[in-house]
Amino acid sequence: MQKIERALLSVWDKTGLIEFAQVLAAAGVELISTGGTAKVLREANLPVTELSAYTGFPEMLDGRLKTLHPKVHGGLLFIRGNPEHEAAAKQHGILPIDLVVVNLYPFEQTVARPEATLPEAIENIDIGGPTLLRAAAKNHQWVTVIVDPADYPAVADQIRATGQTTLELRQRLAAKVFSRTAAYDSAIASYLRQQFDPERPGELPSTLVICAQRVQRLRYGENPHQTAALYGRFNEFFTQLHGKELSYNNILDLTSAAQLIAEFMGDPPTVAILKHTNPCGVGQAATLREAWDKAYATDTQAPFGGIIATNCELDRACAEAIAEIFSEIIVAPAFSQEALEVLQKKKNLRLIKMLSPARPASKLEIRSVGADSYLVQDRDLTRVDPADLKVVTRRHPTDAELKAMLFGWRVVKHVKSNAVIFAAPDRTLGIGAGQMSRVDAAKIAVWKAAQAGLSLKGSAVCSDAFFPFPDGLLVAAEAGATAAIQPGGSVRDAEVIAAADAHNIAMAFTGVRHFRH
Repeated sequence: MQKIERALLSVWDKTGLIEFAQVLAAAGVELISTGGTAKVLREANLPVTELSAYTGFPEMLDGRLKTLHPKVHGGLLFIRGNPEHEAAAKQHGILPIDLVVVNLYPFEQTVARPEATLPEAIENIDIGGPTLLRAAAKNHQWVTVIVDPADYPAVADQIRATGQTTLELRQRLAAKVFSRTAAYDSAIASYLRQQFDPERPGELPSTLVICAQRVQRLRYGENPHQTAALYGRFNEFFTQLHGKELSYNNILDLTSAAQLIAEFMGDPPTVAILKHTNPCGVGQAATLREAWDKAYATDTQAPFGGIIATNCELDRACAEAIAEIFSEIIVAPAFSQEALEVLQKKKNLRLIKMLSPARPASKLEIRSVGADSYLVQDRDLTRVDPADLKVVTRRHPTDAELKAMLFGWRVVKHVKSNAVIFAAPDRTLGIGAGQMSRVDAAKIAVWKAAQAGLSLKGSAVCSDAFFPFPDGLLVAAEAGATAAIQPGGSVRDAEVIAAADAHNIAMAFTGVRHFRH
């Protein structure tokens, strides 16, 4: 490749622009630029040719038409050394443009503002910028293209050394361009679909567009032999205050913990403890320390190396209690200074502050299922209130039983299926998760409560899906449960209801299932 002789610069984000342009000017590169960018370069005493002077065609339509001109795109796209291309360029006075520096109108930042209007969004759809970038990237065999100011140093170093860039660098920059323009188009498509074609209830997008920036490389995935990275808007929801770098499994666990504790935002102080994304104890009390004691008492073994979430500021008293065991992560809306002083003594403990509600803005939940395919569904954000319950037994629940049923129902929603838990009005007592048989899930929950020395007498049993047979309910009755909450809908509902009546259990159907695979 010949030395870079001519560069076109047209940027919205002017970070590092002057310093980079100074390198180009020192290397004898001719600088061509558009209005705002040219003004900045002139103010820095750099020689620059206005694009309108270069093309002989003025900027017009309030700046909408600037770079869409044959002298620009011809200079980018013609194949150097191709006789026909060379002849056409010469005939029409098209000179080669060897370097393009473009970044785009801030569409994503604009529509992220709650007060942004549709006309504002439309005006921040860049047309010329993506076109320039794609043309330059397509012809990367001869043209260097920069879309990210972070790449200025690498290009500057090569131009200082040789006056040109390597093919390897141009290839990497070209790939980055197409990633950026894909993300940009995805953001526009998503926004306009919401504005012009809001999804009708129960209807999902006809085209699934997934485009997210990598925000963090991870040491490895679920296992050390798997590579991994984090993409998307994670840092808008969480910030790390202390501890080791988050791992793949940490992120799965802490986001599960945040979604569970979101069920209790606005409630009295609540603590949730999770392990491998499954709740192993949830407690609620007048103080966070008391809530911790209740959550921890559900299972004193599983919390070792677990994830702890609170629904309010973590205070010193609770921090001191948590510090007595080994935990991987604590996630909370805030940490008192005293709590930080206690917990930061543990150098590996990760402290994560929730910056905004853990419930994501997107209503879609997406999973990769192999074969380059995806499953998409609405998120399970359904809440059940007392008015939603259908009592199906002769005996209605007492106030205490009703509170226990509703408390447990909020938790069982976050337990892997098949899931059965026992609850009091302010705490979990036994949790059975992820079993192939619902009766086994019930037996495990009873066993876990016995291991913890907790009585299930007067408790509510909560099942994420219907009891297919009376056997699971009978296990609960024998353990001392006096109330049950489940979706209902089994062909054997009548048998299950009869079993509940026979054991004087008050049972309510929710009509809502909470499978979690």
